[in-house]
Amino acid sequence: MVLTLLFTLENKLKTKHYLSTGKALELAREVANKIRLEKRDSFVNIFGVPRGGVPVTYLVANCSLYIQVVDHVDEADFIVDDIIDSGSTKKRYGESHPAIPFLALIDKTNPECEYSGEWVVFPWERAEDADAPTETIEDNVTRILQYIGEDVKRGGLLDTPKRVAKAWAEWCSGYKEDVKQHFKTFEDGSEGCDEMVIIKNIPFYSHCEHHMAPFFGTVTIGYIPNGQVLGLSKFSRIVGVFAKRLQVQERLTTQIAECLMEGLNARGVGVVINARHMCMESRGVCQQGSETQTQKLLGIFKEKADTKAEFLRVAS
Repeated sequence: MVLTLLFTLENKLKTKHYLSTGKALELAREVANKIRLEKRDSFVNIFGVPRGGVPVTYLVANCSLYIQVVDHVDEADFIVDDIIDSGSTKKRYGESHPAIPFLALIDKTNPECEYSGEWVVFPWERAEDADAPTETIEDNVTRILQYIGEDVKRGGLLDTPKRVAKAWAEWCSGYKEDVKQHFKTFEDGSEGCDEMVIIKNIPFYSHCEHHMAPFFGTVTIGYIPNGQVLGLSKFSRIVGVFAKRLQVQERLTTQIAECLMEGLNARGVGVVINARHMCMESRGVCQQGSETQTQKLLGIFKEKADTKAEFLRVAS
């Protein structure tokens, strides 16, 4: 079940949906109708969230003579954006301007949203070639360099945006990888194998989802076979699939354990991760050298105290 859900989700997240101009206008009319239902007999000022909300405001205003665009949020009766994705932008405006309603063409936080799990590309985000977005990852890296005060024309930085984009594609390649392809199991060799198989100190590198800072360390895996064993190199592959995503260490530990438990139909699985976190060592409290350990025990590893103790003793 876990493997099936992961495979379905990963493939769905790859979908890119190019919104037609006609569909964008249809959604703009729906937003205009919502505004007019609340403000029937007066002019309404709308403010567009920079940058995606700006073209949306003009589409919406074009749908009604009573709706007009303003340049400052404090003058607005409604705040408008192109999409509510994670909800962070809506939350930010809700905190700064709680009395002003927030609307968007597409609201992915709505369970009934037809674009849930898709990467929506609006008409104003496309170049002449529909497959070439006007804004690239490299453009955003350039803005980060400008934000921290760097000269983006400096020789050493000329190719940095391209290199950073390539690096992040590799660091997060786990989103595009099907973990099921690594479950090459063998029944030959598992005869009578009812004791622990332990693979110690598998190195991994990941990035935390809170600051996108690196965290890294080792993974130790133990399992008790139930008629089939997994090729040893596949454990490192499976760790890599989950580590090459934005993660928290607790989730990473659980995902590896549950994936192996289901994929091997094992009698029990144990996973221990020891890691150092740069979000704690290089910023904030700047506490260098500390290590975080997480554990996940399933099946007989959790149910039998002596099995648990044996695994944790070997894993330490």
